[in-house]
Amino acid sequence: MLYYLFEYLENQYQIPGASLFTYISFRAAAAVILSLLISTIFGKKIIDFLSKKQIGESIRDLGLEGQNEKQGTPTMGGLIILLATIVPVLLFAKLNNIYIILLIITLLWMGIIGFIDDYIKLFKNNKKGLRGKYKIIGQLGLGLFVGATLFFHPEVTVKDQNGPKTNINPINVFEEYKSTETTIPFVKDNVFDYSDLITWISPNLEPYTWIVFIFFVVLIISAVSNGANLTDGLDGLAAGSSAIIVLTLGVFSWVSGNIIFSEYLNIMYIPRIGEITIFIAAFAGALVGFLWYNTYPAQVFMGDTGSLTIGGIIAVISIAVRKEWLIPLICGIFLIENLSVMIQVFYFKYTRKKFGKGRRVFLMSPLHHHFQKKGYHESKIVTRFWIVGIILAILSIITLKIR
Repeated sequence: MLYYLFEYLENQYQIPGASLFTYISFRAAAAVILSLLISTIFGKKIIDFLSKKQIGESIRDLGLEGQNEKQGTPTMGGLIILLATIVPVLLFAKLNNIYIILLIITLLWMGIIGFIDDYIKLFKNNKKGLRGKYKIIGQLGLGLFVGATLFFHPEVTVKDQNGPKTNINPINVFEEYKSTETTIPFVKDNVFDYSDLITWISPNLEPYTWIVFIFFVVLIISAVSNGANLTDGLDGLAAGSSAIIVLTLGVFSWVSGNIIFSEYLNIMYIPRIGEITIFIAAFAGALVGFLWYNTYPAQVFMGDTGSLTIGGIIAVISIAVRKEWLIPLICGIFLIENLSVMIQVFYFKYTRKKFGKGRRVFLMSPLHHHFQKKGYHESKIVTRFWIVGIILAILSIITLKIR
């Protein structure tokens, strides 16, 4: 909103300093500062409200040291992240930008699903929360909406020196065109087109590329949101790991939305994508501000209100900046947490069927609980996971030049 106000003041009255709001860097800096202030100042008020209403976490006995001390800790703290993100975005972002619209919808959509899940756990005395099939339906619905928007919306375009593959004549580098191309890391020609997954059967199938594209969008959103949800098991683990991921995606959005940087780095230029840097800045500030209260010993848990939202937003940003094939690397913490659960469940069922008694690969899953069972302190586990996340983030950024 402030963007449009200062744009009007600049055009009508030439007020000194009003032009600052035309710069993404200035608005991103303002967004991160405001989100930090909101999450730290109002976060305390939200925590006090949750405590007053006795909205506390019911901890399942896992036989872990210090676990009972967390009993009754306020949950639904994801509301802090949502509030500290949405306010700066509404103030500093261009609200007619299609990518900003998608991210706001994602924030509200996944936030509502997570809130319903937490509400059922807390107020309906149902520890299982929202039934799994309804979560899947919610993720599926968001995936269909995001996928369809990114595929069909006329403002979701790219600018590429090579032009679209279907165009015989080369086009000017500054001409925008619709494309289902994305980027893949560690290969010389790092462009991959989703249409290739279907046109190898017959070129006549190219009009049905939208089915393939939307399928992958649904799959990515579901996987990343569930991965973030599983990672939310130790104080500060999910929020800290997510902040690292989000800041890394901010680098990608910045360079992909700048025609000079994208040309220098020989990467895909995506018009209008740079605007999501404001959203990313606000979101990162909200996560860091939330850590003020969520680090060990946590004064509040984010609950599914936060974790499902975090995963959904990270997935949509990755797809929008066309770096979704980097997710196994950039979101490596989420991946290993997911895999640890899948391996544990599969191996337990397999050995139970074969030997009559289930066996386990890990002492407990997700993986962070395995290290707890081995006697590592919670803070040490979280800090080391953060370090691994930073290493993965650096490797992800390096892929801009490694081909």
